[in-house]
Amino acid sequence: MEIKELTTLEEMLAQFDLVQHLYSNNFTLEKYKAYLTEMLPHNYIQIAVFEEGQCIGLSGLWSGIKLWSGRYFEIDNFIVHPDHRSKGAAKIMTDYIKTKAEAAGCTMIVLDAFTGNFTAHRFYYNQGYYPRGFHFIKTLNEGGLS
Repeated sequence: MEIKELTTLEEMLAQFDLVQHLYSNNFTLEKYKAYLTEMLPHNYIQIAVFEEGQCIGLSGLWSGIKLWSGRYFEIDNFIVHPDHRSKGAAKIMTDYIKTKAEAAGCTMIVLDAFTGNFTAHRFYYNQGYYPRGFHFIKTLNEGGLS
């Protein structure tokens, strides 16, 4: 397996088929492109794992600074293709992100996992992540969600 940072719109768009495993059918290539176009100027990259030229794992990654934490990385849209789970791709990505965060002087890595996604919870616990608080949301447009 090979890990690579995706930093261009074209590289990210090429992985759309994998991203579709996270979202419903109303998440289109056009919507993905529009979102990425807005995200890329704001410290967004993707970390991808390839096996024999096929992208089998992908995670968005943001960098930022908050008053309470200082510099941090945020994992976003973490996915491993269902046919390639339990091969170690997810650990390769989290290890890579940890090394990158340490090199950048981050105090922490943060992420959101939906409350019912127990498989993800178990994986993140095993990687040393733990819940620190609640991520509250107030949905304003249910139809606009992916």
